[in-house]
Parts: sequence; structure tokens; C-alpha cells
Amino acid sequence: MSAIGVFDSGIGGLTVVAELRRRLPDESIVYLGDTARLPYGSKSPETVTSYTRKNVAFLLGRGVKAVVVACNTASALALPHLTAPVPVWGVIEPGARRAAAATAGHVGVIATESTVRSDAYAAALRRIDARLRVDSRPCPLFVPLVEEGWHDDPVTEQVAARYLGPLVAGGIDTLVLGCTHYPLLRPLLQRVVGPGVTLVDSAASTADEVARGLAAAGLAAAPGAAVEHRLYVTDASAGFATFARRILADESVRLEWVEVV
Repeated sequence: MSAIGVFDSGIGGLTVVAELRRRLPDESIVYLGDTARLPYGSKSPETVTSYTRKNVAFLLGRGVKAVVVACNTASALALPHLTAPVPVWGVIEPGARRAAAATAGHVGVIATESTVRSDAYAAALRRIDARLRVDSRPCPLFVPLVEEGWHDDPVTEQVAARYLGPLVAGGIDTLVLGCTHYPLLRPLLQRVVGPGVTLVDSAASTADEVARGLAAAGLAAAPGAAVEHRLYVTDASAGFATFARRILADESVRLEWVEVV
């Protein structure tokens, strides 16, 4: 049985891979981190859509049976224009459903500039419940800080306090981490917003949705199937490899460099 394909603009999407591995231990995964072209969040919709199509084509070329767009920016901007011969899931709708179930009525969304401009999370939340109040805020410095490994650094906490202060002052009770890099800042972000705000990321809910979709389509791997994970990046570094091992809690992780054109 072929693998599930997953891609992100960097290696933050490995947070989704970690949940897929936990939820679907019999599934093989092919991951592509487009690290040479990150961040996607400051790029135009046309550019993000072009990159997304190339990434999906790369994964299809590896024979994947399904694709998870583990990038919030690509899910917001490119997924509506994407066609593929296999099932495709994004991360916004699952995250929105989880936030709508958690909130008392006032949701904050933090994401890249492109995701915030797309209004994708707010629109998805309002489709679920038109009464919800949704306030969104771009946090463009979080991705480079995460990629730098500054997950619990005083500088990162100062940046977070500046970004999140208006949302907390506005009375949000739930905060959507609208970028796959952001869950890696979760302890720091929880300190900044306080214990009264529920943090929501879409990784676990996306994994649940993929599991249901594969089963419904008859594509689920058989129990006890041979499992092989392949992790590709378009720009390799020792730091990325260390970061990947930390996210996946797996010291055997190896990253393979590829070109995606």
C-alpha cells in the first residue's frame, strides 16, 4: 500500500506528521519541506499556488495515495484551486471545527500575513457558527524564530507578548495557532495568553480527518503493514535535522535533499 504525502513550506508541518504517526501507526508517510522557499506567508497567492502545485506533483511522483497540505498558507490560498487524482486534505477546516467546539464565543487567530489576509479561518469559523466573534492577527516573525530554534527564548516571548497583547486585551477565550510552526511555541504562547485561553492547533484534528477519509475510501493500510517514512527538504541543514528529530521524538530521522522545480 502506498504512502500518505504531506508537505509544508518548512519543517513545521512535521507537527502534523507526528500526529499522523500517532493516529495511523500502520501508514507510511512521505514528507516534503520546501525549506528553500520558506516562508510562504509573505508571498503572493499566485506564488503560493505555483509552489503548492509543484509540491503536490513531487509527492504524486513518489506514488502517494493521498496528500495532506500541512501548510496553513497553502491551505488558505492554493487548496481551493488544486486538483489531484488522490484525496487531498488541508489543515484549516479541521482546526476551525476544533476551535468552534472549544470556544465560548470569542476566537483569536494568529497566522502568517497571507493566511490572515485570506480570511480563511474566520470564514470557516463563521460557516460553523455565524455568531462567533473572530479576531485575527498576523505574526510574521514566529516562523523564522521557530526555524532558528528559539522556541523558549526571551526575545521570542517579547515578540509574542507584543503580537498577542491586543487579542488578550480584547477578551479572546480561544486562540487558533494558524501555522504549523506555531505549536512548537505552545508552552511560551500559553504563558503569554494565560491559562484562561484555550490553544488550538489543527494537527490532531487533521490526523483524525485523514484517518476517517482513508477508511471511507478503502485506502487505509492493513494492520501490521510494513512502514517506511521518507522526509525530503529542498534546503538541508544540520539544524533542520535536529529540529525534525525533536518534533518527531525520533533520533533515527534522516532528511534527504531534493530539488522541486
